[in-house]
Amino acid sequence: MFEMATGTGKTLTSAALIKLFLKTGNVKRILFLVDRLELEIQADKAFKAYLKNDFTSVIYKEQRDDWRKADIVVTTVQSLLFSDKYRALFSPTDFNLIISDEAHRSIGGNARAVFEYFIGYKLGLTATPRDYLKQSSRQTTERDPRETERRMMLDTYKTFGCAAGEPTYRYSLIDGVRDGFLINPYVVDARTGVTTQLLSDQGFLVTTTDADGNELEEAFAGRDFEKKFFAESTNRAFCKTLLQHGLRDPISGEFGKTIAFAVSQNHAAKIAQLLNEMADQLWPGRYKSDFAVQVTSHVADAQKMTVNFANNNLGGHSGFVENYRTSKARVCVTVGMMTTGYDAPDILNLALMRPIFSPSDFVQIKGRGTRKHNFSEEMFDPVRKAALGRVNKTTFRLFDFFANCEYFEQTFDYDEEINLPAPPAITLSNSGDGQTTVTGGIGTYEHFDPDDVVSQIETQIGKDGMRIDRELFRKFEDAARSDTTLADLVSAQNWEAATRHVIEEIFDKPSEFYTLEKLRRAAGVDRRISVRELIEKAFGFIPGFKSKAELIEDEFQKFLADQQPEEADRIREMRYFFEAYIRDANVRAKIDTGDLASLNVNPGFSTRDLKEVPAPWRKRIPEYIKDYVSLNPFL
Repeated sequence: MFEMATGTGKTLTSAALIKLFLKTGNVKRILFLVDRLELEIQADKAFKAYLKNDFTSVIYKEQRDDWRKADIVVTTVQSLLFSDKYRALFSPTDFNLIISDEAHRSIGGNARAVFEYFIGYKLGLTATPRDYLKQSSRQTTERDPRETERRMMLDTYKTFGCAAGEPTYRYSLIDGVRDGFLINPYVVDARTGVTTQLLSDQGFLVTTTDADGNELEEAFAGRDFEKKFFAESTNRAFCKTLLQHGLRDPISGEFGKTIAFAVSQNHAAKIAQLLNEMADQLWPGRYKSDFAVQVTSHVADAQKMTVNFANNNLGGHSGFVENYRTSKARVCVTVGMMTTGYDAPDILNLALMRPIFSPSDFVQIKGRGTRKHNFSEEMFDPVRKAALGRVNKTTFRLFDFFANCEYFEQTFDYDEEINLPAPPAITLSNSGDGQTTVTGGIGTYEHFDPDDVVSQIETQIGKDGMRIDRELFRKFEDAARSDTTLADLVSAQNWEAATRHVIEEIFDKPSEFYTLEKLRRAAGVDRRISVRELIEKAFGFIPGFKSKAELIEDEFQKFLADQQPEEADRIREMRYFFEAYIRDANVRAKIDTGDLASLNVNPGFSTRDLKEVPAPWRKRIPEYIKDYVSLNPFL
């Protein structure tokens, strides 16, 4: 089971494994299962690009009669489930390696029968961790969608022998951002007067009178928006804010490609209509109701539309810049179709026009924007392309109109069971003689007053990511603080015994399988950390983990205070040497062995750099570091 963040190369990793298995003769044919049409096309396209010189890939429904000639067969699980086709047309031994993309979806429910029918090596891929989901103890006949989600995740991890929730391999969003493969969002938290009330503790209060003259009061919450509470002015404020502050395409200057997530099919239709009206006012004659397109399951050819949007051909090609290929349609308004696994790296804006309660959904939606992209790749004029050079996507904007980021950062309880918020009660008051609380309410309510954005906070998410990306480390801290034996040892500052206790009693237990490396990655630290540092952070002795650069700066300042070099004009050169000797094992080896000539070809620190260091310090700096600086955190 491989858990890899969106955009970190699950399909590329699959291609590498496929090549390894086929080259070594361990398998003869691979089945690659997906659950959506656009993912089927994406996977086949990727395998053809990665493996075209060695192996053949086909989409099953396009080559039903001669799929046996292919090395890789890509299909939606629904194609094989229909009329039990997988049993009627295939033998259990037709495929020796079965790969399930977005495994929590493509082998969930009835689809599991397809996956388990074939005998061979099994690989599951997912971008969605199970850690967030806890079992509900609530006794109710009401179907909780998040309980279904939890069970699906749990069953998926069990299928691959990972029942404890730790996959065989994990590469998180924090890892991807730190290593330079992914980017974090620039969050625009925008709230209107209406949504501010909907999101408040008391909700949006509405008072009406029934046919008998009784006064009815009901509080509408954020989850009621576009279900029981309707406000065109609020939708208009969402669209206006998105168009005013959304990122533009860096080459054509037109509005950047965007996915907007709506509450429902009807809400998606409203948003698409409003965006098209506004676009016609902003760019007269440029678009003919195709600036924004509704892409939901009730729309004909919706799956094909998602593919065309990724391929920059939805509504045709934009005419803003000649020889530059980008989609004429700029915004896809969807509900849930373009979430899991959808690959369009040139997305510049995401708009959350609905509340989100599932952390898994939030992770998936956020992941639509995290991929990097070089926009000049879509320029087909070689002269202009050369003049442009690389035009990189360095961030994307996440428009959050329902405080979803705040919810998952501050409010969501990752440890307790997940329960959907209870529906609000209404108060029925009778001529001031008393009041009775009853369930139900006045039904739907339409708000006609004007509305506009009253609060807008913009934040660039740093390399540490959001709390939802750091949960593993927080869970370790909670486990450490709740261990009374460890707390006593820390109180006595018996660090040696405390360290031993963590290693023996908390690490590598079936519940979480904590390790130093997993916790380092979860905390987003770019160096080794010690068990003692983990304990100190958990119990508040240190506010956080210093980076390599910060530790080196601390050590250099200690060096200056202790050694007090007289060459004040060469401090910068000495600092550079000090850092290079600590960071670079090659520099360290060459200095220690006296092989200074080899530094001429060293990319980070050369012979010229060494000559800039005052002669006495070329020897004294390495000696000082060996005596007083522990290199373990930097290895």
